[in-house]
Amino acid sequence: MKCPLVVGIGELLWDIFPDGKKMGGAPANVIYHTIQTGCTGYVISSVGNDDPGKSLLAELEKRNISDQYVNISDDFPTGTVTVKLDDKGIPTYTIHENVAWDHININDKNSELVKKADAICFGSLAQRNNVSAKTIISLLERSSRDALIVFDMNLRQDYYSYSVISQSLKLCNVLKLNESEMEELTGLFGLKGTDADKLRYFTERFKLNLIAFTKGADSSILFTPEKQSELSSPTVNVVDTVGAGDCFTASIIAGMLKRVPLENIHRMAVDLSAWVCTRKGATPEYTMPKESYQLF
Repeated sequence: MKCPLVVGIGELLWDIFPDGKKMGGAPANVIYHTIQTGCTGYVISSVGNDDPGKSLLAELEKRNISDQYVNISDDFPTGTVTVKLDDKGIPTYTIHENVAWDHININDKNSELVKKADAICFGSLAQRNNVSAKTIISLLERSSRDALIVFDMNLRQDYYSYSVISQSLKLCNVLKLNESEMEELTGLFGLKGTDADKLRYFTERFKLNLIAFTKGADSSILFTPEKQSELSSPTVNVVDTVGAGDCFTASIIAGMLKRVPLENIHRMAVDLSAWVCTRKGATPEYTMPKESYQLF
């Protein structure tokens, strides 16, 4: 089997923690973790022509992520997010506006990349600005019919709307969401019933191949039209939960591309995302044996 090509489109930024900064942005985090599984991964984004931008590109290089599809903007600064953690390691974010990743442009280079991609991951946050939103939609429309198109919702602050979410759901075939995002969807779509009822609704209405629904420290569900898997979340010593959801998404992508059985995909996603919670930041160095996560 050829090495799968996975593309993440959207925000690339610095997460500013009380004790320092870490590379962040959900698409970049997902790509980092898919590369660990053995996939080839690229990020389509933009950073400023400034010192934070240059150091972000250096961070990508340290993680073996190519920067060839990251535009360098002379007009907008590199994105930053101020992260505060509560006593359980749960983050809240202040996401600074009008930055480089709000202005991702389509070009021949990134258009050709998405045509070859086996999977593309995108979210709602990078669609807060019309420039990046139009680019994301245009790139998704250029993708292969056979590609996994993964909408990792990542609802942040008030940077989303019914129209953005519904359009994204129409463009994707895999959905990843957490408990608070399910609550928001329940209100936006006027839903009632159990979690299973809601997952079935979205699967049927938007013709989704899979929904990954994470419920924090409680459990998670992988739901397909044919079957579902539910697993409890393991108890770990949490340092912070930043990037755990992105790792979960990456595991789902890698497992689906490898055509791993649903239960095995789920177990890897649960175990790896729990491990990320025991490390600082979204993209920790993998220290466990490769056979526990290397799929390709």
